[in-house]
Amino acid sequence: MTKPYDPNNVFARILRGEIPNKTVLETPHTLAFHDIGPQAPVHVLVIPKGAYVDFAEFAAKASAEEMVDFHRACAQICEMLGLTGPEGYRAITNAGTHGLQEVPHYHLHILGGRVLGRLVAPA
Repeated sequence: MTKPYDPNNVFARILRGEIPNKTVLETPHTLAFHDIGPQAPVHVLVIPKGAYVDFAEFAAKASAEEMVDFHRACAQICEMLGLTGPEGYRAITNAGTHGLQEVPHYHLHILGGRVLGRLVAPA
């Protein structure tokens, strides 16, 4: 079971305007901004404006409008940042302790601009 949503997490505070961000795109249901500790030349975080802890909760509970808006915003960001060519990009979401989720608000990392290496070390 997903843990309860913490309305004081850093992304909730960004959405309320309490913490500044470098916005890439904002839509009715989605906010995207540059990561403050980028792991690649392009590192954008995409978050829904709704209070969802992780992907599973978003996929189960978000309205159709929220889901379409979120995914179309992701596509628009990839296009805007020049990531849709043959070099590509990586989209990652982390959930829970094993997934090393740092902020308990669903977010998608879009990374690109260089070869990113293996996602997970071989077992």
